[in-house]
This record gives sequence, structure tokens and C-alpha cells, in this order.
Amino acid sequence: MANPYLQVLRTPHALPMVLAAFIGRLPLSMVGLGSVLLIADETGSYGLGGAVAATGAVTTAAAGPLLGRWADGHGQRKVLLPVLVVFVAAGCSFLAAVKQDWPLWTVFASAGLAGACIPPVSSMIRVRWTHLLRGSHRLPTALAMESVVDEFVFIVGPVLVTFLSTTGHATSGVVTAFTLATIGSLLFAAQRRTEPPVTPHEHRNGPSAIRTRGLRVLFVVGAAVGAVLGTLEIALVAFADQEGAKSLSGVLIAGLAVGSMASGIGWGTVHWRMPLRHRLVGSLALLAVCSLPLLVVTDVWLMVPFVVIAGIAVSPSLISSFTLAELLVPRAAVTEAFTWIGTALGLGVAVGASVSGKLVDVYGANTAFLVATVAAVIAAVVVGAFQRLLHVPAEHAAAPALVR
Repeated sequence: MANPYLQVLRTPHALPMVLAAFIGRLPLSMVGLGSVLLIADETGSYGLGGAVAATGAVTTAAAGPLLGRWADGHGQRKVLLPVLVVFVAAGCSFLAAVKQDWPLWTVFASAGLAGACIPPVSSMIRVRWTHLLRGSHRLPTALAMESVVDEFVFIVGPVLVTFLSTTGHATSGVVTAFTLATIGSLLFAAQRRTEPPVTPHEHRNGPSAIRTRGLRVLFVVGAAVGAVLGTLEIALVAFADQEGAKSLSGVLIAGLAVGSMASGIGWGTVHWRMPLRHRLVGSLALLAVCSLPLLVVTDVWLMVPFVVIAGIAVSPSLISSFTLAELLVPRAAVTEAFTWIGTALGLGVAVGASVSGKLVDVYGANTAFLVATVAAVIAAVVVGAFQRLLHVPAEHAAAPALVR
């Protein structure tokens, strides 16, 4: 059988789009961690670093649906470029505020503005795939591939930002993140031939995608997965520091992404018979179970395989969520639907980073992993209880392969 990922990449004009989006989304895995490392280096407090990172995550979450709705109505390029300008300006202000001891509120304000304007390349490329492959059996594979790329980003990004921040100047990681965001976003905006057409005016004034009840369930899933990622990002850095191996924190975070990426690659090649909504609840239950060993491991190198195992269920949960969102909401609101899941992820990261940062300061790193377990359990229970809201009617599925 032909490799399904190669089939997807052979879509006309797809490869330059994918490469540009990869560069453009690297900051998603670098800005928050880079901010934590920078602030911890300046103040010695992971709690403060986590709170600042959480502020950026909250504003990313709050702005996401609005940016998505604007992109649906005005076109991706017309939204992406102005947002990028504000993002870079806010990033420069954040660095100045931290390094020059500006009032604390300016640190939070600049981090919040940067978070609100982080280029939404990850959501936009998923919409482009939906536009290019709608109704095709290749669409689920394309969405799976994007989740795999997201995980690869979370392999490369944390390792790069940790290396730059801990072996060179503490600001190097954040500066590199903003530089990559600029280059990647400009390259992505230049891919005009894959940009979906602007939604007709009457659709832009329609109801919000979040009024779809199934999307509200997926919002909970996104928040839970975000809480898991936010918790692990903070707790793994603190764990490595606690064990006297801070420079290995990027390796631990990369281990999580390796597990998730490997499962995502396999997920996109399987012709599933189990309904999507059942796969989603199973993935979340597995995520809860696999996070439990992290509470008791006390050796850095022993932690690596357990982090990889914990990551196995992350990508399948996100792939199922994005695929269900594409099927459940009206076609004119797909960008907004994807950004609502992105919003949920951001809120979850904010809660996970903030709560786990406080637990690290008071009880130590291992206790903080409990936040991830609780979040996964809550999501599994909610999805299990509201399965009927995630049922995709046959007339709404453009291709049967999407819902198997």
C-alpha cells in the first residue's frame, strides 16, 4: 500500500505550506518555556514564571476564536500579517520589562499581548487542509499529520529553547522563538495558492461555532489536554532542576513529544472501524493511566521512558478532537471551530502551568504531575457522559472514512 502521508504531501503546493507552517509554529513550544526559564533565571521563582506563561496562554486562548472568525471573514493573510507585527512588538517589550526590572505589571501585560497575537499558523494550516481535501479519504491523514508535526515541534522547540537559555544568554531562547515566528509566518502568508477563499459575508454574521453542542464537549477535551501539557512543561523542568540536571529538562519534554508523535504517525495510517467518539474517550482514559507513574519516579533517566509512555495518548486525543470538530460544525465556521479547540488548549496550559508551578514551589515536582492525571480523568468522564453529542450524522459526513 502507498504511504498515506506521501499521498497527502503530493497534494499540489502542499509541501512549501507544510514547511513554512512548521517554522511558524515552533514558537508555540518555545515562548512559554523560554519565558519560564528567563524569569526563573532572573528571580529564582518557577511560580512567577509559570504565572507569566499562564497569562500568555490565557490571552492566546481568549483571542483565538476572534482571530479565527476574522480569518474566516477576511482571509488568513489579512489577519496573519498585522497580528505578527503586534506579536513582535509585544515580545520586545516583554524582554525589556524582564531584563530592565520594569514594574511587574508590565511583564504580565507584555506577555499577555504577545500571547494574544501569537501567529495562529497551527489552526490556519488545518483549515487549509480541510479546504484542499474536503470529502477526501486523505483528510483524516492530513489532520493526523498536522498533529504529528505539532508533536515534532514540541520535540525540537523545548530542546532548542532549553539549550539556548541554559548554555548561553538567558534571553536567547525567547529571542530565537520570536525570530522563527516572524520568518515562518511570513513564509506561510506567502503561500497564496493554498489559502482558502473568504467566507461569504452572510456566513460571517452567523452564530458562533461554539453554539454547536458537540464542540463544547471538545472544548473540555482541549482544556484537559492543555492542562496536561502545561503541567508537564513546568513540572518536568522543575523535576530536572530538583535532581540537579536542569539542562536535561528539554530532553524530558522532548520525550513526551516523541511518544505522542509516534502514536500520531501510527494513528494516521490505520483504517479505523471504531467510531471517532469512542476512540476519543479511550485515548483520554489511557492518558490518565499513563500519567500515574510520573508521581513516583525520582530519577531523571528513569523518568524519560515513562514520559514517552505518557505521551502516547496525547496525539490521538487531539487528532480525534480536530477531526470531530471539522465534521460537527458548519463548513463556514471551521476556522473558528479549530481555534476554539486551540483556545481550550491555551486555557488548559494556563491552568496547568499556574497550578503546577505553585505545587512545585510548595510540595515539589512529583506532586505537580497529579494535575495532569486529574485533568485527563475529568475529560474522559465528560466525553463518556456526552457521547451522543459527538455522534456525526451520516448526512454531515462527506466521506465515510472520516467517521469510522
